Amino acid sequence: MAVLSKIRDRSLFLILVIGLALFAFVLDPSTLTDFFNSSKINEIGEVNGETISRQEFIQELDSYRQQNGGRVSDIQAAKVVWDNMLRKKIYQKQLIEAGITIGEEDVWNEIISAPFVQNNPQYQNELGQFDENKFKTFLADTKENNQPLWIQWSNYMTQVRDNSETNTYNNLVSAGLGASLKESEFEYLIDNTKITGQYVYVPYSSVPDSLVKIRKSEIKDYISANEKDFKVEDMRDIFYVQFKIEPTKSDEDTIKAEVGSLANDLKESQDEKLLLSENDSDLDINPNFQFISYVNQEISNDLFATKVGDVFGPYKDKEYFKLSKVVEESRMPDSARASHILIPYVGAQRAAADVTRTKEAAKKLADSILTVVKRSKRKFADIAKNLSSDRGSAEKGGDLDWFNYNRMTPAFRDFCFTNRKGKVDVVETPFGYHVIRIDGQKNYQRVLKLATFAKQIVPSEATENAVYTKAQEFALEVTNTNDFALAAKNKGYTPKPAVGMKTLDENVPGLGNQRQIVSWAFGSSTEIGNFKRFDLEGSYVVASLSGKTAKGLMSVEKATSRVRPIVLNEKKAEILKEKFAGGELKDIANALKSSVRSANGVTLKSPTLPGIGVEPKVVGAMYNAELNKVYTRVVGDKGVFAFQVTKKEDPVALPNYETNRNQLTEARRRSTFRIYTALKEASEIEDNRALMYSAN
Repeated sequence: MAVLSKIRDRSLFLILVIGLALFAFVLDPSTLTDFFNSSKINEIGEVNGETISRQEFIQELDSYRQQNGGRVSDIQAAKVVWDNMLRKKIYQKQLIEAGITIGEEDVWNEIISAPFVQNNPQYQNELGQFDENKFKTFLADTKENNQPLWIQWSNYMTQVRDNSETNTYNNLVSAGLGASLKESEFEYLIDNTKITGQYVYVPYSSVPDSLVKIRKSEIKDYISANEKDFKVEDMRDIFYVQFKIEPTKSDEDTIKAEVGSLANDLKESQDEKLLLSENDSDLDINPNFQFISYVNQEISNDLFATKVGDVFGPYKDKEYFKLSKVVEESRMPDSARASHILIPYVGAQRAAADVTRTKEAAKKLADSILTVVKRSKRKFADIAKNLSSDRGSAEKGGDLDWFNYNRMTPAFRDFCFTNRKGKVDVVETPFGYHVIRIDGQKNYQRVLKLATFAKQIVPSEATENAVYTKAQEFALEVTNTNDFALAAKNKGYTPKPAVGMKTLDENVPGLGNQRQIVSWAFGSSTEIGNFKRFDLEGSYVVASLSGKTAKGLMSVEKATSRVRPIVLNEKKAEILKEKFAGGELKDIANALKSSVRSANGVTLKSPTLPGIGVEPKVVGAMYNAELNKVYTRVVGDKGVFAFQVTKKEDPVALPNYETNRNQLTEARRRSTFRIYTALKEASEIEDNRALMYSAN
């Protein structure tokens, strides 16, 4: 009775839990066990024993999406956020172990030292000096009254803290990466000692592959002995057949006829823009003049031979059929050169944070500058250097060099191409007010304004249905044969492979960004041999799962192509070593039917043997060898060697090794970018993100 009483007391809780579980089971039965696995629900990963909760990860993910305005996909965002969280936690652990704390004061000092804070007039006193209290007041008001802006500032402060932790640790490590004079002297000696001697070389290629038998167990042993080089993530392989939905010749002819039927209406029209809109043109009317070099070169000469009011076409231009009416003609240069002085105002595009002038004040200043430069042309360059906000051109006295018709914003462009050289005036664009001087024009030619009706060349409904039927028939053939490869062969298709797809991949080789296929391949219910039809943009794909690779060591089958050449050479080396006999190099060479070769001035810095190439193992052995002693059976990268060093020539001693020490120290400190990689490799990381993004 006591047990039943407890059950009744907790009935509401049990009903809720069971209800949620059943709801999950309806969505996907495989999730039932996952539902009761609390670690899968609440944890997204672990770094050095510290859990990264699902809630923590999602909060960081939402924050990152807000910062980027949805410009990246969910998977891309997840990768960036995960990497950032790993970096932060790994560095925090190192700082804690080192007894270093990044306090609030450290972060605050970093923020108020930033130039964009120091130089903002909003945070300055009457003398133009930064006022910390004004900045604090600004932040307090923002937190209270402008939540979106406060979130941006809060994210920035967090970023400053994270960067401070990273930089502090890296700087501490860098401070210890020095070098002694003795160390630099020793490295100089090793790198530049010249070795002279003779050697006998027998390449691995001299042993036929047919003489060497490699067992599967030997490849497995090599993988086990070199685990670090053969660790793999959870991966999937598929084969697929793609059925592209492409317009046929009949589709093109129909669209061309449709476009051509509008020729008379376009010729008689007094409002071309309205006509294009009423007839659903797939391209808007282009208000800009067209140069002969800008239009389709296959029809450019014929198009530019027409007069105002004439209609040309229909003609094919890339993925469109077009019909063009010449509505205006003129003559203008194809290139212009100008100088400008840009005066932005609050709200103008790309206006810097320190711009506080109103639009009216900007216009007044631009007009004043115009008066000055008209009165004295020599002052233009000096004023540009001092007042123009376009710092790239300001340094050159406002000079923008030569540019073509399509480069500049429309108002700026129209002024430069429709007025004559020497003209100076004020022009407003989205970036502010420009005082513009036209410095040059060249290559005057006839230009046209066109009203172009366009229809995109797309497959018809009949074509789409035909392609869909093909895909369905192939899927049915796979079902009937229960063999994807055989079904493809029966239908005359050649399946394409996509190998090594990872859990969080979005790209499928040959198909581009197709996350849905990757997600299906990793689904808990998707087994090898299963297939599915996918409706993609512009095509249908029938895919079959052909392979699964579990996280861990690469399988023997997949590693064979990589390992076999290594094991092959190792076995050939053993065969060749047995052939090295005799005490002198000449005797060894005779026995091997080879020759004695010479090596002069070889160094460890450049371990190259004449006629053979880079052989660091052999040159390293020569460096440590006794003079005039014969060494045999030395295994190199390209074959087996015997050698005798006859001379070692030390480099000329330097007066001091300070320069070498500085170079060595600097080289080590430049390598601090590897610090994080090393820390990450040494950390224990568990990544369960796949649970959020799989098809389970």
